[in-house]
Amino acid sequence: MVARLLALFALALALATPARAEWPVREGDFVARDVRFKSGETLAEVRLHYRLLGTPHRDARGQIDNAVMVLHGTGGSGRNFLVPQFADELYGPGAPLDLATTLVILPDNIGHGASSKPSDGLRMAFPRYDYDDMVALQHRLLTEGLGVTKLKLILGTSMGCMHAFVWGETYPGFAERLAPFACNPVALAGRNRMWRKMAIEAIRADPAWANGAYTSPPAMGVRAAANLLILAGLNPVAAQAQLPTRAAADAAYDTAFARAAQFDANDALYFLDASRNYDPSPALEKITVPLLWINSADDFINPPELGFQASMAKRMPRARAILIPASAETKGHGTHTWAKFWKADLAALLALPSAPPAR
Repeated sequence: MVARLLALFALALALATPARAEWPVREGDFVARDVRFKSGETLAEVRLHYRLLGTPHRDARGQIDNAVMVLHGTGGSGRNFLVPQFADELYGPGAPLDLATTLVILPDNIGHGASSKPSDGLRMAFPRYDYDDMVALQHRLLTEGLGVTKLKLILGTSMGCMHAFVWGETYPGFAERLAPFACNPVALAGRNRMWRKMAIEAIRADPAWANGAYTSPPAMGVRAAANLLILAGLNPVAAQAQLPTRAAADAAYDTAFARAAQFDANDALYFLDASRNYDPSPALEKITVPLLWINSADDFINPPELGFQASMAKRMPRARAILIPASAETKGHGTHTWAKFWKADLAALLALPSAPPAR
């Protein structure tokens, strides 16, 4: 029950249910060399870890033509998509991402998982990457590392949702379809930026942080940041229904905190701030492929009253926007990883032709 309530940008999901043995996962690393970031900083090497499921199929030209990339949220990793609520719904026979016919690519983004990140040793000297840098490295992983020059689909959750919008504008048509779940294609301002800033400043204000040179975790800063992440991910309707007493709520919090606080403070500063200049809103018309944009009404991070779906979906000619109603069964921000709520819509997206109909 507790894990279902979290959804905190995928931090809990990254540490939750282990991969099921029946999903054969192959793991590897790609090293991108001579990487220059938008800030002007450079790294001689960036390691990008990835997981693969399924088998590549090649067309008559020898190009892989059945690849799908799934992009994780802030603080998570590709491992998020091996949990039963996602994998068991999508990877089996006849499912939308049936591994008999689909190559599924699950990267760990820079700053996350087993990929290069500040806690590897550079700490606050690590380049200050942003979402454009992250997408550029994903592109290099696909083209240079895996030999993939076309995707059937990019599905992204939370931060991965925002990356999907960036992909649609930066590399138009590379992905034949886009499925951004749990985000909005606007600058992260207002409350969304404010709670992130609160978490960042909580870490920086802890004397034990020591400008990133700590020898033991800055416990008070990490606690405050973890608390904000938990609160941002909760579905209040489900929390009230499933935790109706003080004792139940306190026990759920203790379990949630034990999972949520398992991040490195410097890594968190980077991954929370990477969204600072994200804003695809000026160029949405570049996205002409079929797009399925799903948000949920119980999402604190992307509240429906902001009204972005109604106005912005119209600017993308083949976009379909869906708002999942809130209930005691939805998962707050984390509804994005519970495929039972949107599996049929994803199947319908994959059934659409990638090219627009002839006039």
